[in-house]
Amino acid sequence: MYLTVEQALSVYPLTEARLVAGKAGRNRIVKSVNVMDAPDIANWIKEGEMLFTTAYLIKDHPEEAADLIVKLNRRGSSGLGIKLGRFWTSIPDRLIAQADELGFPLIELPYPFTFSDQINGLFHAEMKRNTSVLQDVLDKQIRLMRFALQTNPVRQLFDAVAEVIGEPVAVVGSRGRIVYNTSAVPDAELVREWPWPLRPMRVKSEGWQAFCVPLLKNDRCTGYVLFFTPRQVLSAVEESLYIQASELLSFHLNFNGEPDFEVSSRNHFSQLIKRHLQDGLPAEMLAEYAERREIGTFKRPYRCVLTDVAGPADEAARIETLEWLKEEYVHHPRLQEMEGLHVLMGEGLLSLFPVSDGESDGALAAALEDCLSDLKKVAPKAAVSCRKIGPQQLAEAFGECRETLRLSGEWGSAGRVMRCETLDLAFLFEHVPKEKMRMYCDRMLGGLMGKDPEYAQEMLRTLEAYLDNDGQLNETAKKLFIHRNTATYRIEKLSELLDVDFKKINDLLRLKMAFLFRRMLSAEDGRTVRAR
Repeated sequence: MYLTVEQALSVYPLTEARLVAGKAGRNRIVKSVNVMDAPDIANWIKEGEMLFTTAYLIKDHPEEAADLIVKLNRRGSSGLGIKLGRFWTSIPDRLIAQADELGFPLIELPYPFTFSDQINGLFHAEMKRNTSVLQDVLDKQIRLMRFALQTNPVRQLFDAVAEVIGEPVAVVGSRGRIVYNTSAVPDAELVREWPWPLRPMRVKSEGWQAFCVPLLKNDRCTGYVLFFTPRQVLSAVEESLYIQASELLSFHLNFNGEPDFEVSSRNHFSQLIKRHLQDGLPAEMLAEYAERREIGTFKRPYRCVLTDVAGPADEAARIETLEWLKEEYVHHPRLQEMEGLHVLMGEGLLSLFPVSDGESDGALAAALEDCLSDLKKVAPKAAVSCRKIGPQQLAEAFGECRETLRLSGEWGSAGRVMRCETLDLAFLFEHVPKEKMRMYCDRMLGGLMGKDPEYAQEMLRTLEAYLDNDGQLNETAKKLFIHRNTATYRIEKLSELLDVDFKKINDLLRLKMAFLFRRMLSAEDGRTVRAR
């Protein structure tokens, strides 16, 4: 039996009973019911047991009755029910005061019904509840098994499991990152006590509680799933449902639904890609293998991503860090949905991500940024190529990634993710003499250079933000944390000072080149200082 005292009092004939004291304990769990047939009954009471009595053994000693309540409370009893009418006509005030002080439920039982009537009522209600719970769990297990046979994207799988369970669900990654949360609990509050033990358990905090189950892969914890159930006590079948749901999530998160032979094929395909880029293996062989093994990497347009890490002192440590980074990419929910293929190269971790029809050009960069933002300790940088089609353009994409990483390193770029498209002009003008760059910048921006240095710097910052946001005043104002009218005034003033028309594409392009040259010159000056 697993009813709260409050639930037990809603079962006939206990609906005729009255909770006279200890209302603070109405959520205590009633696991069983016993009848007082000996003065030392308190010594034998089990935790969660409710005691019924006619008060015969304590009728002449109210002070002993108060001591009895103290002992029952100490033993973990869920409450004391007293049947009035035979030996007591009312419950003594001292007992009521003692029960209220302890928060121990004290119940006045209805006289017309026997103890057996009341106990049978509780057990019948519990049997009915258990039957309903069992049927509900079986229905949910059937629905979970249907989802287990599908290969839904991870986010859809989370939504589906939460819908089947019928309660809010949160999934916490192996490093305490919230990857899914439909509860009302803020992310920071949710992981305050992370990590939890590697066993199913109930976690509680002020205002919320959840049943927490670890997600395991070969005995290694890869995260936790929390089921926000309002029930204080779970039956064995209810716990098994939560554990089954967590095992389903763990399987899809860790293995992405791939059978062993598919994993082996993709690993072999990764090695072929490495041979193609390093040793010149013909692209036709890549296409043939992908077709034969039904690997869809080249069936759609794709982008390459090259990620490298800073910090490891020796090559062995760097390779180990890149292997770890590969696992982060494989298990990150947003990147996992993009079905990437990952290859460890000498230059870093190479990833190929198919591009879906209608997918935003910034979607991949945003997903990478989301993943890398949690990995600050190894300072990873990722370069994203332009869209490519077929294995024949793979080497070109790889070259774009390498050049993008090189330029970002030379410029000292602070960004974690760089897209090749944003550096097109840098590739074109990389070999322009530095003196010509300076002359061009002085000519284009000379109208500002004679102004007050602080004013000139503020206006240059405004102009750079305006150009970076493709002439969008609202976005410029947001980036600079100023009012739109202020941004408008500054742009109009810049138009006068620099003698340019911001409505003309040629003027915008010339200004963009000036800021590109400024960054290239700044990076060059920084390298010169470091060399000294």
